[in-house]
Amino acid sequence: MAPTIEQRFDKLKGMRQEALAGGGPERVAAQHKRGKLTARERVELLLDPGTFEELDAFVKHRCIDFGMDDKKVLGDGVITGHGLVNGRRVFVFSQDFTVFGGSLSGAYAKKICKVMDMAMKVGAPVVGLNDSGGARIQEGVESLGGYADIFLRNTLASGVVPQISAILGPCAGGAVYSPAITDFVAMVEDTSYMYVTGPSVVKTVTHEEVSHEDLGGPWVHARTSGVSHFVRADDAACLSLIRDLLAYLPQNNAEDPPRLPCEASDDRADEDLDRLVPADSTKPYDMLDVVRRVVDKDSFLEVHAHHARNMVVGLARLGGRTVGIVGNQPNNLSGVLDIRASVKAARFVRFCDCFNIPIVTFVDVPGFLPGTDQEFGGIIKHGAKLLYAYCEATVPKLTVITRKAYGGAYDVMASKHIRGDLNYAWPTAEIAVMGAKGAVEVIFRGQITAAKDPAAEAARLTHEYEEKFCNPYEAAALGYVDAVIYPRETRARLIQGLDCLATKRDKNPPKKHGNIPL
Repeated sequence: MAPTIEQRFDKLKGMRQEALAGGGPERVAAQHKRGKLTARERVELLLDPGTFEELDAFVKHRCIDFGMDDKKVLGDGVITGHGLVNGRRVFVFSQDFTVFGGSLSGAYAKKICKVMDMAMKVGAPVVGLNDSGGARIQEGVESLGGYADIFLRNTLASGVVPQISAILGPCAGGAVYSPAITDFVAMVEDTSYMYVTGPSVVKTVTHEEVSHEDLGGPWVHARTSGVSHFVRADDAACLSLIRDLLAYLPQNNAEDPPRLPCEASDDRADEDLDRLVPADSTKPYDMLDVVRRVVDKDSFLEVHAHHARNMVVGLARLGGRTVGIVGNQPNNLSGVLDIRASVKAARFVRFCDCFNIPIVTFVDVPGFLPGTDQEFGGIIKHGAKLLYAYCEATVPKLTVITRKAYGGAYDVMASKHIRGDLNYAWPTAEIAVMGAKGAVEVIFRGQITAAKDPAAEAARLTHEYEEKFCNPYEAAALGYVDAVIYPRETRARLIQGLDCLATKRDKNPPKKHGNIPL
């Protein structure tokens, strides 16, 4: 006898309840005991209330080996679907550690691939919430193939829709390469870690003893490796960050970022900027003070705040428009360009260019960091990455030289010569091949040595060199600087510049792709 309509409805209700249960109450309790939210709780916090539409809730794995035929859970360890964040569509997958430790199977991978394919079709961001023990060993090569299917989609989606990864638990082995391809990676203190090989393998192969935290914890990746862009205290704070981050970004590469109403007057002038740069060019100041005084109030979201701190990058708003901020940090290593700073900024510049985000660059750079460590580490090719990124970028590029712009670093930091659109300088700017003291020692070495008072002669020549070259006016006379402005005018000038460049159209020569010096 065929089941009744009520029986069919009851079956659906039961299956939905089973899917919602995940790995069961004991495993959910264990997840909470570790200080972690469940996969579903994370999705609910990420998305606007009541907007989540789940897909593939009844999918089960296909493995019949090693007793797995009797261990099938609806959803198979990953929750997938779409919903709204701040009223805009987002696709999401959330790995469920309560089901087989969140391990990836072939069916699990297909669920993730489906939402990624849909995100590409409709042009919406993808957020991955990672909490997994890695490949499901019982499935062998099928699970490995599943990872590769995801990696391919990460790569094809790169530069088409924003991709954000949150590491909310373990992420090890091949699993790390999906987040690594995405645009931003956020980690959580105490509960998350990433590495290609774990502490036990490291000990076996290299005889090093290292903890999970010291090998791949959030602060290792935020400070040292640069793999993680953000660290937050817990799951809730991490998911709140992602909501904030998405608010700056367009849905896809064919759209402009959202523009918000601007509370502050567009032409407000902060006169404290006029006194921010010290008269003594050897003294430091905080470039973040400059940035925060220029952009819309409380709008600056720093990216990679703990990595390569001689370079500042982040997202902000100017007159309600999203902009990418890049700036040398005189408070750290005098703002010098080194390997880490170059790579950090290059990656961010390329992200902004992918998603139609204008780039505002604040320059105070004494040059590239000298030394064997830098040369042997490849500062030539890594510095060239930043040069390449700026040259390639076709979004509006606005530059403000606050103080030093010396040598090749002047060229690299969004100069007029590499298609900078509007380049401003403060009266405190020093644009030259090198600092006055070094230049004089090279040019007038013989004259100084032959002088009756070499120190006095060097001081006189240094003063003359400073008067002639250590200012913005030579560059302005050549048209390399569009205007020398009072610091307090910076905000108004940048907003006017963004208005002017809103319809900018620029193209690179037709090609399959360039060959960036990796």
